[in-house]
Amino acid sequence: MSHALSEVLTPTLLTSLTILSIFYPLTLSPTPPTPTLSLDYCLHVLSFLFPPLPYLYSFALSYILSLHAINHPTTVTSALTCFIIAVWYTSLYTLSALNTRLGNGRSRAVVWREQIAVVTGGAGGLGWLMAKLLELRGAEVVVWDVREPDEWAGADEGGVRWMSVDVGDVDAVEKAYKRVCHEVGTPTILINNAGIVNGLPLLSLSASQISRCFHINTLSHFYTCRTFLPSILSSPNGGTIVTVSSVLGHLGASHLTDYTASKAALLAFHTSLRSEIAQLAEHASYPGAHNTKMILVKPGQLSTAMFSTLKSPSEFFGPVVQARDLAREVVDAIEQGGNGVVSMPMYAWLIEWLGVLPILLQRAARWMSGVDGAMRSFGSKRE
Repeated sequence: MSHALSEVLTPTLLTSLTILSIFYPLTLSPTPPTPTLSLDYCLHVLSFLFPPLPYLYSFALSYILSLHAINHPTTVTSALTCFIIAVWYTSLYTLSALNTRLGNGRSRAVVWREQIAVVTGGAGGLGWLMAKLLELRGAEVVVWDVREPDEWAGADEGGVRWMSVDVGDVDAVEKAYKRVCHEVGTPTILINNAGIVNGLPLLSLSASQISRCFHINTLSHFYTCRTFLPSILSSPNGGTIVTVSSVLGHLGASHLTDYTASKAALLAFHTSLRSEIAQLAEHASYPGAHNTKMILVKPGQLSTAMFSTLKSPSEFFGPVVQARDLAREVVDAIEQGGNGVVSMPMYAWLIEWLGVLPILLQRAARWMSGVDGAMRSFGSKRE
């Protein structure tokens, strides 16, 4: 038996298993339904190497039986090779499932007809797409934005509702919340999506521009969560809070000091709030804490009006994320009922590893990506 194992565990097989072990977690990242010549789509194509478990075992068995069918005896080596590959893949699959289950906890049951969602900054772009998808799933949806959605059917047409709300104003948030509770019902899903960008270097920013950026991009999350959470935590069914940040919260970028700082603050806010909610689950006075889930969204450049004038420095390594693809991933994550992180494209999923590289390699990566020069010709826009 040991001799057979030595014949099977060749350097070639071990190298192949190592390479595929690296590719396996990469193929677990969100896949782009929209075909493009990019690293993300190439990895999506490679995901055929990781079929569902029953198919893998069927393939191994078919391989052995095929050898019999063509009158070639099934050797111990070929049988062991199939067995080792199947066990290896099962181990990867099991570890991934355990990581998700133990790391994110038990999922909450999401019955769409019982869900009431509020989407901030939902007049267009990603926010409007998420609102429409939620409505199609069966949820009641209310959009908060200072401007009327371009595709809004009107108050008498049903579907997505719109309320004019400045989420950077705490009083406006509290009044709008009471109105939603009175006219629609108590919200169970909160998507904090509102955001603005100035696109100017620090020395060109006024104090009011900086203040406005942080009120909309960051402080609005404090205002909405403080307002929504008491009712979510008091209900045994809990709810879901979605924090829309940005990969730039990890990277930082020239001409975006205010924007990237506001998005970086959301990363810490989300992690801290999730920890606070986990601790509240230990108290009987908060029956919905264990069913209160949080989803962090960290996209790269989106195909929305906010960054429409920018051209991605590398369409292969850093493709522009289609807003409809990201919206679908976020709504799917809500439906799964767990905590989680949604990052697109691939580099956004791996960006936290950049910080462990030597500073020279970090600077080289920034130079090659063109992230610091992309905003020079950018004009002030609002999502």
